[in-house]
Amino acid sequence: MGEQEPTAKKKPANAAKSKPESRLALVRRARRINRELAEVYPYAHPELDFENPFQLLVATVLSAQTTDLRVNQTTPDLFAVYPTPEDMAVANPEELEQIIRPTGFFRAKTKSLIGLSTALRDRFGGEVPGRLEDLVTLPGVGRKTAHVVLGNAFGVPGITVDTHFGRLVRRWKWTEQEDPEKVEAEVAALFPKSDWTMLSHRVIFHGRRICHSRKPACGACPIAPLCPAYGEGETDPEKAKKLLKYEMGGAPGQRLKPPPDYPGRPAPPLGAA
Repeated sequence: MGEQEPTAKKKPANAAKSKPESRLALVRRARRINRELAEVYPYAHPELDFENPFQLLVATVLSAQTTDLRVNQTTPDLFAVYPTPEDMAVANPEELEQIIRPTGFFRAKTKSLIGLSTALRDRFGGEVPGRLEDLVTLPGVGRKTAHVVLGNAFGVPGITVDTHFGRLVRRWKWTEQEDPEKVEAEVAALFPKSDWTMLSHRVIFHGRRICHSRKPACGACPIAPLCPAYGEGETDPEKAKKLLKYEMGGAPGQRLKPPPDYPGRPAPPLGAA
């Protein structure tokens, strides 16, 4: 059975390339992928630790060009010193830089954090606004960061187009766009608005765990029959299984404080063995 499975999976991938896919077929395939991912990752969640909108906003800004794990290992010390926008707005830049240094690009991020905290204090009464048009006016905050905050701190649906999301939706032929805003618009049009936030989590989870950038674990992928890019990665089931990451590969996740239903182990604090 193990040897036959990849062959059975490869046929629909080839078929998808042989003739143009109608709009209706694309919508149906995209929504089926979402349903399949929901079964694989029923616990999908934002992989940044946070307790309030301000913490999520700061953590998301810090997550640029680094892993969520490294951010989660850094923010406990950060929020112990600067728990509110008012505190962070008056932070000594050199001291703030030292705390967030592990996340990389710490000088630019320090400028953004002090700037957005000052804006929150002066323009929004010390509260993180719950509207996209307000969030994107904050220093260091673009549409991706805004959608993370809106979807997970305020329950406002949105598509979060990070590198994983963009890579996977292009592999799945949901879009050919490279510009994140165009990707967001085209993918959003395939799904009901109520699906957008959880869809983002599931796709990003899949990109981090199975559908990797350089070597996708095609032979261990539950949506291989629906994927036009099947075969770009390792198709042997046993070899593909060794490529799985985080809880799928029996390793810790990225959060130090994961949700109660997370099936994997919490990540270790910074400096822990």
